[in-house]
Amino acid sequence: MNQVISIGKQDFSSLRENNCFYIDKSDLIREWWDSQDEITLITRPRRFGKTLNMSMLNYFFSNLYTDKKALFEDLSIWKEEKYRNLQGIYPVIFISFASVKGNTYQDTRDGVIMAINEAYSEHRYLLEWKGLTEGERKCFEELDNYAKNPGIKEPVANDTICNAVKNLSNCLYRYYKKKILIFLDEYDTPMQESYLYEYWEEFIAFIRNFFNATFKTNPYLERAMMTGITRVSKESVFSDLNNLNVVTTTSREYETCFGFTEQEVFCALETMGMSEEKQLVKSWYDGFVFGSRKDIYNPWSITNYLDKKQLRPYWADTSSNGLINRLIRRSSPEIKELMEELLQGREIVVNFDEQIVFEQLEQDENAIWSLMLASGYLKATEVEYRGILRDPWYHLMITNLETTAMFSSLFKGWFYQSRSNYNQFVKALLNSDLDAMNYYMNQISMATFSYFDMSGKEDGSGAPERFYHGFVLGLIADQTDQYEICSNRESGFGRYDVMMIPRKPGNRRCPAIIMEFKVHNSKKEETLEETVDHALDQIEAMNYDAQLFARGFERKEIRHYGFAFEGKKVLIGMRE
Repeated sequence: MNQVISIGKQDFSSLRENNCFYIDKSDLIREWWDSQDEITLITRPRRFGKTLNMSMLNYFFSNLYTDKKALFEDLSIWKEEKYRNLQGIYPVIFISFASVKGNTYQDTRDGVIMAINEAYSEHRYLLEWKGLTEGERKCFEELDNYAKNPGIKEPVANDTICNAVKNLSNCLYRYYKKKILIFLDEYDTPMQESYLYEYWEEFIAFIRNFFNATFKTNPYLERAMMTGITRVSKESVFSDLNNLNVVTTTSREYETCFGFTEQEVFCALETMGMSEEKQLVKSWYDGFVFGSRKDIYNPWSITNYLDKKQLRPYWADTSSNGLINRLIRRSSPEIKELMEELLQGREIVVNFDEQIVFEQLEQDENAIWSLMLASGYLKATEVEYRGILRDPWYHLMITNLETTAMFSSLFKGWFYQSRSNYNQFVKALLNSDLDAMNYYMNQISMATFSYFDMSGKEDGSGAPERFYHGFVLGLIADQTDQYEICSNRESGFGRYDVMMIPRKPGNRRCPAIIMEFKVHNSKKEETLEETVDHALDQIEAMNYDAQLFARGFERKEIRHYGFAFEGKKVLIGMRE
């Protein structure tokens, strides 16, 4: 019987019992159990099977599922008796924070209560047990009542929430005379939301107490596994938790347990009668790197492709990218220049700490690379360790065509409010229509200028520079097929602002273009026209054409543009 391609099914039992498409990842059970690590945190990008794997662990170990042996009988974990003997023998607490998302601290706190109450609901049979204390019974009912009527009943005390899992562990330990396994899925989802919506400090004080009670001071815990996207700093949430093994995308543990290997993808294509699509699928969806494995594919995209048989950015379309969008948009010109390199298929080499300190994200700009690496948007083709202190330097590239499409959409989205004006400006730029360029650029500036101003002030001193680098990224996203687009590079005797180099010289519709951006200085220049002239003079005086001449372009094929900024007002001048 052919397997059914099911999209989004994350319950392991339902997937297996309904004969849905599944690639065996049960070796995760063996590797985790043999490691004997007390607490394991595995970070992987979204849609990489974290929730399905955690569901598998739950069905394998939980003594509530002793009747589920058939789910595993044809999987690799069932080949050895010592692992078969582990099925269904442990009390398990399974919690997911995947849906704990809120714009406010109170909403997110309520979400945590809901998630904990779901775990309690799985063990409501304990209420029939005479061994429960009155306080423990009250905790069951208090959580359940609040979950059904959030904000209506008396609020649940922080101390009750933070100690709830530890107290449930105590109950289960006394009931079964056996220590507990805890599985916490998507542990960092509420933390990302708290940072994005700016209630980080309030929430992190609360969740730190929860993690410490659940994992650090819980004497009833046998082992635990957590999954998430980011490796949040230990100081932020796991203070003094010395028994935590953190597995990131660059670690060599669990390399093939999340995501599909190329062999698994090609085998699936053959099974579906789609062998001829292998190289096309590889060009779009291959490229994720976990540890030493450089052939990992995103399960969400592959499953969707097998179902719909069309190349689409399935994985890239499943996230709003809100945090990364904000960080790139507000970043310095240096960060945007590196993004330009990446978007044009080149590699960058940067130093950063994979551990993310959310409250420092906008102070330590290099933290953005850590976030994008953990999120799967970038891949580390190599990690080299330099100097006596062995500082890690990461060789980063955009992961594949699908993630390139995601970045392209992100940068185009910056000009969404003035999209038609942006398109018209580019058309005018290529046609050397100066009047139209001035009209449309001023429309774009009015709509988006402060959007790039990190200070939040419309006249922020860094706004013009941030604007033009954002503008360049938008150009690359739209014009990369026709142009090689660079910014702030050396040519002649200085560094130009923007250069557009046609990929096919001699095409009259695609002239070579040099742009220089200047902020109006009222002490030196009386008018914007003077500022424009200074920009154009600089292009000539510094011989910025040299790079184009070296490429074989003639002077008549090159256009010079000077941009003058005064607040949101822009004036553009041209010399041929």
